Amino acid sequence: MEYVMKNVTVVTGDAVHTGDVVVRHGRVVSMGGSVCADNARVFDFQNKAVLLPGFVDVHVHLREPGFSYKETVETGTASAARGGYTTVCAMPNLNPVPDSLDNLKVQLSRIAEGASIDVLPYGAITVGEKGEVLADMEAMAEYVAAFSDDGRGVQSEDMMRKAMMKAKSLGKIIAAHCEDNDLLFGGYIHDGVYAKAHGHRGICSESEWGQIKRDLKLVEEIGCAYHVCHISTKESVQLIREAKARGVNVTCETAPHYLILTDEDLQEDARFKMNPPLRSKEDRAALIEGIVDGTIDMIATDHAPHSAEEKSRGLEKSAMGVVGLETAFAAMYTHLVKTGIITMERLVELMHTAPCRRFGIGSELKEGGIANFTVFDLEKSYIVDPSEFKTMGRATPFTGMELFGRCLLTMKDGAIVWQEEEK
Repeated sequence: MEYVMKNVTVVTGDAVHTGDVVVRHGRVVSMGGSVCADNARVFDFQNKAVLLPGFVDVHVHLREPGFSYKETVETGTASAARGGYTTVCAMPNLNPVPDSLDNLKVQLSRIAEGASIDVLPYGAITVGEKGEVLADMEAMAEYVAAFSDDGRGVQSEDMMRKAMMKAKSLGKIIAAHCEDNDLLFGGYIHDGVYAKAHGHRGICSESEWGQIKRDLKLVEEIGCAYHVCHISTKESVQLIREAKARGVNVTCETAPHYLILTDEDLQEDARFKMNPPLRSKEDRAALIEGIVDGTIDMIATDHAPHSAEEKSRGLEKSAMGVVGLETAFAAMYTHLVKTGIITMERLVELMHTAPCRRFGIGSELKEGGIANFTVFDLEKSYIVDPSEFKTMGRATPFTGMELFGRCLLTMKDGAIVWQEEEK
C-alpha cells in the first residue's frame, strides 16, 4: 500500500521539511517537494498540519494481565495511537508480576493479541515488587525495555545496590519509582497549601528526593544506567542536574500534569490525585527550568487508568492515578510551545528522540526509515472531554481545559492505527 501525505510541515527534531511525504511498503520513501501518485491513498492536509515522529512513552500502565477492568492492552494502545504514540513501555505492577520469564510470557501474550502499536514491557526489579528478593532479571533481560518496581520505591539500599549491579551486568536500565515509605505518614496529596487549608494529610517532597539522592550515590559507585520516573520536586531536579554535571549515567522524566498544574489547583475530586502528587508553584517552576535546560530528558504520561468506582471516593480514599495518553502532546504544545517556553523541535526531543535514544528504540523519521509518525492540526483547539477517550480511564485533571493540537492520523509500520473522523 502506498500513501501520500500532501502539504504537511515535517518536524524531525533536527530539521523541518515542507511538502509531501510518501509511504510505500511500510517505509518513508521521500519527504519534501510535491508528489503525484496515481495509485496511492492521498491525504491532503492543505498546509494546515504538522507531521512528527511517532511519540514514545516510557511510562504507561496497560493493566493487563490482572486488572482488565481498568484497561486492556487493546484499549490502552488505541488510546496511545489517538494521542500520536507509536511505542509505549508498559509498567510491571500487574498480576502476575513479570518477575520471571514465565510470568513475563503471560504479559507478552496479551501484548501480541491486543496491541495496535509497539509495547515494550518492563521487568520487575524484585519478586512481586515486594523489595525482598531480586527478580529473575537475567532470564527476562532480552525481552524487556528496562527493570522497575514502579508504584513502589525499593526501600532497601542493599537491595537496590544488588539490582543495579545485576542490571549493569545485563546492560539494562534501572527505572526507579523513588518513594521512601517511612516519610509518607498516610499522606495522599502534596504537603502544601491545599492540604493545610483543607485538613488533608500531605506527602512531603523528601519522600521522593531523598531516595533519588540515595540512588544517585549508588549509581556513582556501581556505574549502571539509571532512569528516574515521574520527578515532581525542585530538589529532584537539582540533584539530577548536579549528578549529570559529575558525569553520572542518569536520565529522568516528568509528566504533563506536573508542568501545568500545582497543588493550588486541587479540587475535592480524585481526577487530581496521582502519585507523586501535584506539587507547589516553586516545584513546577523548577520542573519547567529543567525542561528548558535539558536536566529533564523526556516527558512521559504515567498513564494510570482506574475504574470509575475506584476514582469516586474523594481525595483521601480514591486510587492514585490519572490518564494522559490522549492529551499529552496537546497539553505540552499549548502550555510550553505556544507560550514560547520551548520550541517544537525540543518537544519532539522530549516525546520521541530522547526516549528512543535512552531505551534503544529505533524509530527515526527519515527517508528509507520505517513509517512511524503522527499528524496534528495545531490550530484546532478542543475542550478536553473524557467521554471521547479511547482509554477505559476517565480521570484527568485536564477535563474542561482548552487545548490546541488535534491528532488527525497516526501511522505505525506503514499502517494507519488512528484516523480522526471528519466532523
